[in-house]
Amino acid sequence: MLLRLLRTALLSLSACFALTQAAPSPFRLGSRSLTFDYSSQKVRGVNLGGWLVLEPWITPSIFEAAGNSAVDEWTLSQILANNALSTLSTHWNTWITADDFAHIASLGLNHVRIPIGYWAINPLPSEPFVQGQLSLLDQAIGWARTSGIKVIIDLHGAPGSQNGFDNSGRRGNIEWQQGFTVNQTLDAIQALASRYVNDADVVAAIELLNEPFVARGVQLDPLKQFYYDGWGRIRQYSHDTTVVIHDGFLDPVSAWNGFMNAASGVWYVMLDTHHYEIFDSGQLQISTDQHIQAACSFGSNEVAKTDKWTIVGEWTGALTDCAKYLNGRGVGARYDGTYQGSTAIIGSCNGKSQGSVAGLSADEQTSIRRFIEAQLDAFEMNTGWIYWTWKTEGAPEWDMQQQIAGGVFPNPVTSRKFPKAC
Repeated sequence: MLLRLLRTALLSLSACFALTQAAPSPFRLGSRSLTFDYSSQKVRGVNLGGWLVLEPWITPSIFEAAGNSAVDEWTLSQILANNALSTLSTHWNTWITADDFAHIASLGLNHVRIPIGYWAINPLPSEPFVQGQLSLLDQAIGWARTSGIKVIIDLHGAPGSQNGFDNSGRRGNIEWQQGFTVNQTLDAIQALASRYVNDADVVAAIELLNEPFVARGVQLDPLKQFYYDGWGRIRQYSHDTTVVIHDGFLDPVSAWNGFMNAASGVWYVMLDTHHYEIFDSGQLQISTDQHIQAACSFGSNEVAKTDKWTIVGEWTGALTDCAKYLNGRGVGARYDGTYQGSTAIIGSCNGKSQGSVAGLSADEQTSIRRFIEAQLDAFEMNTGWIYWTWKTEGAPEWDMQQQIAGGVFPNPVTSRKFPKAC
């Protein structure tokens, strides 16, 4: 009993010291142990996107059935009203199952990253969101345990939206960091840490927040303080859960060097960076060889040069932004010139907007495979990678399940048709 009380006291003191960047903690718990050894093993994983946080481009049918005004989970829930829980429950219970986890494990993957919104954990009574996702997350952790897979729980949406994207639950203005929103986010993180404190064998990491967008209005210094505070909230319950922070799209990734390192009095911190080469017209116009060179350069010049564990927690084999609703519902694509402000038509989105891997040309399939393999090698220059995403309703450039079946994604994931791209 005395040892238990001492350990609890040390955890609480360590968490308190971590709340202020200027006050490094002198405390170290001697028995810290990792659920997954991120220093010696490579993260090879996939995101379960569009499951517990809905996105129009991953499951367009759900949004189309609700009408043109449904552009994110907020508006979808508003429009469906009393039918929202029934509709979303059907989706939650069918989109990902135990069979998916068994399949993922069979490919040699060792992690899944599971996005979840704050509204599933501590909703506000005035908001239209519905709840019920946590029971599915509980199930997923059991499925992961059975399959031998580690889970990163990713807080994908914060109150007020941390990036203005539909993937945050609400498209539009960034209002996170206003009013009570940061404390509400910290409460969600603490609730997750408390709920899964006894599942440390599976829940290897908790990501404090997905894609806070610094360049679009998120304030950097308060974001850094939020990261320290989130670390402290988790440490109240666990000394060995890895805490994941997102890079906020800062360039270069090494801009985070020196932050939350050993000198800061913290431990087990991982940096998450996301790499896409399709959300800019200039990037869309380069050749496959140039895409590969860019990915390899990102691996060697950025990912490999950080001072902490670093994963590329989202990336894709896509070479276009053609996937239906990818840029937002009612928004076109840069690739075919339908995106507002596009200055050039690069090519046709036929077969790429919606379809199957089998419907892509042989050259397109080869290009995607080459690009994927190069990124696999590049991102393993540090801690590893997590692909976006496991499945879609028909976005062939993004759908790992389809790509595996079609020979576009390596199976097993360590095999190569085009070795030594980097």
